[in-house]
Amino acid sequence: MRTYQHLTLAIAALSCSLQAAAIELNEQFSLVVTPMLSSDYRSSGISQTLGDPAAQLDLMLTHASGAYLGAWTSNVEFGYDWENDDDYGTRQEIDYYAGYYWQISDAISLDAYYNKYTYPGESQFNGSEVYLTLDAYGFFVGGKHSLDTEESYFNTYVGYRTQLPLEIGLELRYENVDYKDDVFFNSDWSQAEQDYNNWEVKLSRDLLGATWGLSYVDTDLSDDQCASFSGYDDLCSAGVVASVSKAF
Repeated sequence: MRTYQHLTLAIAALSCSLQAAAIELNEQFSLVVTPMLSSDYRSSGISQTLGDPAAQLDLMLTHASGAYLGAWTSNVEFGYDWENDDDYGTRQEIDYYAGYYWQISDAISLDAYYNKYTYPGESQFNGSEVYLTLDAYGFFVGGKHSLDTEESYFNTYVGYRTQLPLEIGLELRYENVDYKDDVFFNSDWSQAEQDYNNWEVKLSRDLLGATWGLSYVDTDLSDDQCASFSGYDDLCSAGVVASVSKAF
């Protein structure tokens, strides 16, 4: 499931920069439609497409009060299911979310939302989570908690975003993901970890009517730990992710 991506979109969509591009339905409601192409779909640093490109779409309905709801989708690829000796049946993730964005002052905001993520054809991956993020003077801190009893996890993240010269946006993020259970094993399965860290450095710029992004993403998981968790040893290592999106 995606973790941090919607946070950035929700904050941007309810700010002045994207409200100008939103489809105004009436004085109270606006619709933001955001298609995106990305060279990889990374969720908390781990590829959800086996390192392949992703096409994504977000539909967000916003209210003047700060309330919003929407749906987001992306292609996914989880590879071969060794336990059942076949390919995983799902090729798509669909998320449904609802939340509230509170602009406390010009420099301080609070964003809280509920997210339900689903995978058609592989319902065992479905789940839900709640987010809470405080943004102040460019710095942000937040957490995400799973609402599932079978797979409980808790994410905490901190970061900073600012504007560089030439209208280039810079965003730094560091996140800890804690599954509250032994899920990351070494090569002989004799040692296990419950959590891991991931980080991202992203540059972005509006150009030719679209927003272009370039990110460096990495985790502290070893190849063996990555393979024990995802089935592949190369989905958690450092990589550069390019993206382009446009809000309507």
